[in-house]
Amino acid sequence: MGKGKIILGAIAAIIVLFLLFTLTSPILIVAEDTDEGTPGIDMAAKFSPIGGFEWIYPGSSVNANGQTLHNVHLDSPNNPYGAARDIMTYTYKFTPHLIVSVNPEAAEDIFGAGLIDNIRANDAYNGYAGSENVQGTMSRGDAVSTAMGGGTFNPLAIPLNLLMGNIRLIPV
Repeated sequence: MGKGKIILGAIAAIIVLFLLFTLTSPILIVAEDTDEGTPGIDMAAKFSPIGGFEWIYPGSSVNANGQTLHNVHLDSPNNPYGAARDIMTYTYKFTPHLIVSVNPEAAEDIFGAGLIDNIRANDAYNGYAGSENVQGTMSRGDAVSTAMGGGTFNPLAIPLNLLMGNIRLIPV
């Protein structure tokens, strides 16, 4: 059997296992800003095949001590992803067992150059609320959806960014 068939078979098996796993436990996808000294989680989403994406604002996601998802690396440097799991359980009543961390390089490879700037522009200048979804306003999730929809989607960048470490799969 050729190496190409083995690689494609492995990718297909990973995708099937990923989907089966998410049927029983939603995945937490976090967009981490690694350009600042201590990384911060700037955006997050809960994903399941049945429910799709549900945007989560990290500044409003807290644990019992009031620590936010945005600052998990600062507040829990020894176990930031365990802290993220606990925050999801406390605030949203679901416990992820897998966190997918996406850095800015991966996000721009997958959704097009300028994605981060487009999100910031939608968030700050185009009428989207910068934090929680307030009645009658748009949320940061709307800003992200608009920016992602306005770009090009390159699914072939996903496995490449996984191999390069720009997308990390973190069991918690």
